Parts: sequence; C-alpha cells; structure tokens
Amino acid sequence: MPLIVVSGLPTSGKTTRAKQLRDYLAARIAETQPPKYRLHLVSDDSLSISRAVYDLSPDTVRLHTRSANSSEKDARAALYGAVKRLLSDRDFVILDGLNYIKGWRYQLHCEAKAMRTPNCILRVACPVDQARHINEERRRRQRQRGDTTTTTTTGQQQTGEAAPEPYEPANWDNLVFRYEEPNPMTRWDSPLFALLWDDDETQTKQTFDRLWDAMAGEGRKAVRPNQSTVQRGRDAGGDYLYVLERETQDIVKRILDQQGDGGGGEVTVPLAAAGSQHLTVDLPAGRKVGLPQLQRLRRAFVGLNRGGIGLERVGNMAADGMRELFVAFLNDAFEKDDSC
Repeated sequence: MPLIVVSGLPTSGKTTRAKQLRDYLAARIAETQPPKYRLHLVSDDSLSISRAVYDLSPDTVRLHTRSANSSEKDARAALYGAVKRLLSDRDFVILDGLNYIKGWRYQLHCEAKAMRTPNCILRVACPVDQARHINEERRRRQRQRGDTTTTTTTGQQQTGEAAPEPYEPANWDNLVFRYEEPNPMTRWDSPLFALLWDDDETQTKQTFDRLWDAMAGEGRKAVRPNQSTVQRGRDAGGDYLYVLERETQDIVKRILDQQGDGGGGEVTVPLAAAGSQHLTVDLPAGRKVGLPQLQRLRRAFVGLNRGGIGLERVGNMAADGMRELFVAFLNDAFEKDDSC
C-alpha cells in the first residue's frame, strides 16, 4: 500500500506530524474488519541514525569526506533498504525524514511504482525563522541537561535521554540552503499534501482525510508499471513504432531466409488475418539482395512512416496493414533497380 514521504525543513515539526499521521492511519485501519493493512513508521530515529551524518561543515569533517558525502549516502541507503523491505500491497509506510533532495524523492517514487503501490508527499510547511528558533531551543535545553553524546563510526549515537537531537547551527543552515521544495507539477512529488505549522486538529484531520481518500479510498488510481520495463509479446498490440519495427524486421528476415542462391524469385509474406491472401515480394532477377540493401530500404520506410503520415490503411496500428505497405514499398524499389 502507499508510501508516504514526509518532507520539510529541519526542526519544522515533521516527526510530530508523522506520529499524528501514524495514529490517524492506525485508527482508520482498525475500522476495517478484519484489518486490511499494516502500518510502519521509518525514520532516522527508528534506524538509530544520528543527525551528525548530515553535517558537512569544514570544522567537523575532512574535505574528502564532504565531497564524497559518504555518511549521508550510507544513511539514505539504510532508509531505502528499510522502505524497500516493507513496501507491499498490504503495508502503509511512512518515511519521516528531511527528504530534501528531489532526486531522492524520485528514487522512492520509482520504487513504489515498481511495487505497483501509490505514493505521495506530506510537506510540513514552517517559516524558516520558526524552525531556527526550535533548533536553538533544543540546543539550549541540551546544554542545560549537560547531555553527553557518543557518536560511533557508523553514525549511530547513544544519549542519556530521548529528547529530540538538535542540529549544529552550520549544519542546520546548510540543510536549509540545500532543501529542494516538493513540486506538485512533477510526478514524483504528486499528489502533494501540505500541513502548516499552526494547523489545528480539525485542519490536520481534513488533510489526513484527503490523503486517505487519495491513497486508500475507493477512487484511488491504479498504479501501472513503467512501459519501458514491460516485456512485449508477439501479438499485434503495442505502440505504433514497436509494431512498425517488428513487422519490417520480420519481412527482411523472411527475404534473407527464402531467396535462392542465384537471386530472383518470390518471397511469401503471410498475413495474420484469417482468410487473407499471402503477400509476395518480387526479388530482382539475376542477383541476391544482401542484408545492407534490405536494411537501407527498411530504415527508409520506417523514416517515412515514423509519424504515421499516409498510413490511413493501417487502421489502429494493424500489423497486416504495415506488412502490405512495406511489401509494396520493396516491390517498387526492386522494380526501379531492375529498370536502371
């Protein structure tokens, strides 16, 4: 079931909204008897990923580490693996995190599409000054508690309390600068649902209701796989260019297989329609037609008809119509060669 990607500025209230959404979805799922779906919340905290992995400040990491950005890539790989393991037609997956890179959101969109499950973006909108104030308050409370944080080489941390971890100021500013806002005009950021910082309980529920209707309601759209990943069969279906290429290549192969050693003669090209007479390609007398010549003629025919101009007889991309036109094209070309 759906993948819901939560996105927003650092310390903008994403985790709070993600937990509210989890509680809302849990209640909606419980209403279905027996429950049809399972619910999962994936986040940096659930995977013990420290916020220090996003810190690319020159004072904290070496130049080579900043350019490779290996710690952040490892964190995203851990999040991606967790999401991929959980996605199915029975699971709601909420991904709580920065999700600030559009290329990362596109990768998640492709994974959901491959699983034929819908996905959406829940953006938590918060003024920059408000988010900065929250981060500063967390840093102040951390100093007052005197927390000691131990960060391991894998990016995991051990803290004495479960209080939200603040960002270092330089790291926070860098993440805000790098944030790429979701764009509902792009397919990987659509549908896009937004929650404002000061949305009350009623407004929040209305947004969650719209999200539920789009992702799990009766009118949700079916998710189709990418056409480039669908293996085509030998039937007459498929897109126009595919059928055009397939039928012309088949006729070229028949000519190479059936022509005699001395050249000339006729090559029979069958039609798929029941009761239709076979087509005949009249080869030039006295010489064999080689593959280079046939390929040049085939490319010329495909180039002339790539846009479907003049193919009224084809009718709904019918393979037989394309065969008739290509055979007539070849016979005309061979006749001109003989007359020269």
